[in-house]
Amino acid sequence: MNTCDTTALLAYDDALTQLTSGIDPIGKICDLDLRSALGAVLAETIESRIDVPGCAMSSMDGYAISTADLSVEGTTTLPLSQRITAGTAATELTPGSAARIFTGAPVPTGADAVIMQEQVIAAEDSISFECRPDSGSNIRPLGNDIKSGTRILTRGCRLRAQDIGLAASVGLQTLPVFEPVRVGMFFTGDELVEPGEALAAHKIYDSNRYTLHGLLASMGCEIIDLGLVGDTLEETKAAMRDAATRADLVVTSGGVSVGEEDHVRIAIEQLGELRMWRIGIKPGKPLAYGQIDGTAFMGLPGNPVSVFATFCLFVCPVIQIMQGRGWHKPLSMPLTADFDWPKPDSRREFLRARLTRDDAGQTRVQVYPNQDSGVLTSTVWADGFVEIAENQTVTAGQVVNYLPFAQFFG
Repeated sequence: MNTCDTTALLAYDDALTQLTSGIDPIGKICDLDLRSALGAVLAETIESRIDVPGCAMSSMDGYAISTADLSVEGTTTLPLSQRITAGTAATELTPGSAARIFTGAPVPTGADAVIMQEQVIAAEDSISFECRPDSGSNIRPLGNDIKSGTRILTRGCRLRAQDIGLAASVGLQTLPVFEPVRVGMFFTGDELVEPGEALAAHKIYDSNRYTLHGLLASMGCEIIDLGLVGDTLEETKAAMRDAATRADLVVTSGGVSVGEEDHVRIAIEQLGELRMWRIGIKPGKPLAYGQIDGTAFMGLPGNPVSVFATFCLFVCPVIQIMQGRGWHKPLSMPLTADFDWPKPDSRREFLRARLTRDDAGQTRVQVYPNQDSGVLTSTVWADGFVEIAENQTVTAGQVVNYLPFAQFFG
């Protein structure tokens, strides 16, 4: 059945399956300097060519000794034979002696323990101590962090600061990454006005453009912003053609419902292929997916909360697959509801919610009191969604599924 020709709503899980099964990675690879690689997606699995550290090192400021030189009982006194700082070479430890050593310095051959300086009575040329360290005490062995040949970074990960630091620790200057997904976006609605312009009584400021720009930027996309497009079929088709020739994915907001001025859905049907629309979720029922000359297209609703919600639920998976990251459905957290939701809906509901603690210190979840799809304030107040299945109600104290916003972006 062609879901575009029926008034039936496509179930949320079915929509996700259709959407994610029809998307392929972009696959274009480039090398980036480590300083420029933050947020990029790694294109190859990385193995270390070296051990880290490359030799046994002291983890403390202290004295390197051989445990074979410890007195049978009482105080051990050893002469000092050398001084070893980080970054310098050490000579073999003279039997029956100790070496002054600092954190990160190489442990000399013949030493098998480091005594912390706080445990030692130091003279000018000798030390005395009563502790009896075990062999290996306060020593980081060769390869303690990374063994040569070990996988350190996996293809498809989005590079974080710690990932880049790890690459630097094995001597890499650049990393192979997938080129950013290019996303063309435009917006329809003659009622929209750019922030900063005078606002007439019958107009509203365009928040969707800036919400989407921020969401796309946070996912590391290259953004092609075509701005506001007039509410005519020809202007909409022209913007679609332009975006499709320059981008890997086209995302729009507004114009995907069934009104006389909703031209996006009609334009995509005339220019390419519309594969699905009218999803059984709330907010965000009118959502379109298709292609224009091989370029993927997603038409989001016009209501501000619906834009945010459908981006999380549907656009995020598409972009992650295109980026080469792969995609797995976000894991929900079972939490106790701190609210009542007495009216069931035939659609899957995603309520804007946030975590709180009760008087006993237990984590609970509450929802924003006004769940209207035009209340953008709710997305700022919230830190996640509560997912409520079709035809279900909730009473306070019941366990519900909570989805943190951060999970969608990975």
